[in-house]
Amino acid sequence: MTGRRTSLPAVDHVLRSEGGSALIAQYGRPLVLDAVRRTLAERRLSGKASTVAAIIEASDAALARTMQPSQRRAFNLTGTVLHTNLGRAPLPEEAIAAAAAAMRDPTTLEYDLASGRRGERDDHVAGWLTRLTGAEAALAVNNNAGALVLALNTMAEGRETIVSRGELIEIGGSFRLPDIMARAGTRLREVGTTNRTHLSDFAAAIGPETGLILKVHTSNYAIHGFTAAAPAAKLAALAAEHGLPFVEDLGSGSLIDLAGWGLPHEPIAAEALAQGADLVTFSGDKLLGGPQAGLVVGRADLIERLARNPLKRALRLDKIRLAALEAVLRLYADPDRLADRLPALRLLTRPHGEIAELCKRLLPAVEAALGRIAEVGLVDTRSQIGSGALPVSLLPSAALALRPISRAGTAVERLAQALRALPIPVIGRIEAGRVLLDLRCLEDEAAFVRQLGALSESKL
Repeated sequence: MTGRRTSLPAVDHVLRSEGGSALIAQYGRPLVLDAVRRTLAERRLSGKASTVAAIIEASDAALARTMQPSQRRAFNLTGTVLHTNLGRAPLPEEAIAAAAAAMRDPTTLEYDLASGRRGERDDHVAGWLTRLTGAEAALAVNNNAGALVLALNTMAEGRETIVSRGELIEIGGSFRLPDIMARAGTRLREVGTTNRTHLSDFAAAIGPETGLILKVHTSNYAIHGFTAAAPAAKLAALAAEHGLPFVEDLGSGSLIDLAGWGLPHEPIAAEALAQGADLVTFSGDKLLGGPQAGLVVGRADLIERLARNPLKRALRLDKIRLAALEAVLRLYADPDRLADRLPALRLLTRPHGEIAELCKRLLPAVEAALGRIAEVGLVDTRSQIGSGALPVSLLPSAALALRPISRAGTAVERLAQALRALPIPVIGRIEAGRVLLDLRCLEDEAAFVRQLGALSESKL
């Protein structure tokens, strides 16, 4: 005896309907056909009858999910300003406009208008980098790890690179300096101990196989107590005495002394060069506040060698990021207005009082949205710079603290998940049984408030 067939419309009937035609006009026939077939298969498997309208509605929802961009705008309320997982530094409007213009039309990326011949893409940023750091020359690659790989491979392939054991860092994603060095084709020669390395340790390690001396800024951790490190200026003199290049990797890097804006001092490229570094590498999308890039500044002869390395072509920047980076570097020519125009610096220097006032303004709206879901309060907290910059330096901030009314073990995780499920995901942090929304990085107050109504409808 056969079971009764589920009553379902034919695929062609669904596609020819008014709703099907509208979906095809919006998404194209191949995607709609696939969505309708999948929806019908699900209904057939469940044994439930369905109308054309119901199939159209379900297919429309499925297509909307499929077409939603996987990389979405989010509210970074974690308290980490330069959050690697959230894209690090937000770009200024000048950089966004420059990137959009470069995407829209052909550009003089590698074209010299004066001679009518091929030009050099790094020239678009090299002039600004040399002006701002005092370097003889500069180039840009994909990121700072790429910059370091290029420098090591160019000057120490098949030879030894001397570095302090206390500077063998690991960065996010379990990328370790010794592994990067091995991929660059240089042999690690570590000297000293974890907490103390002296100039004499470097001097004793120099030999016929030495390719360069490397100093790495420990930007994502700090060692305190009984410590010692060889000063950069003395390392530079030692390298020069033996005819070796001295490379300093600043990691996060900065073009300006942040102490001028009330932030802790972070080594800057100009200082490293003044102390004798032959090459300095640093990131473009951290403290500098630009797009992802690895920047190398220093001696012209060494920069020329790096530019000739075939790896440079594999690591080079495209026209879009070069346009954005140039626009960011131009802002540094006017330091008096930099904090107003560069979002990363503006957020890092945002006063605690301003953030606390924002918390007070938003409290009623958040309470109204979460009244039956969570208790909402105001708390003082600490923000961090992020992306490995100044790891022990915290910034006074303020947050909305959301404590779920339900005391179920997973209540706080479900609340955090509901916030992430909003049209513009709200990403905070869980601390002491609460979801904390640190408002240091919230500037679009209206957009944040507009979507809070969806929280009251959440099934938590």
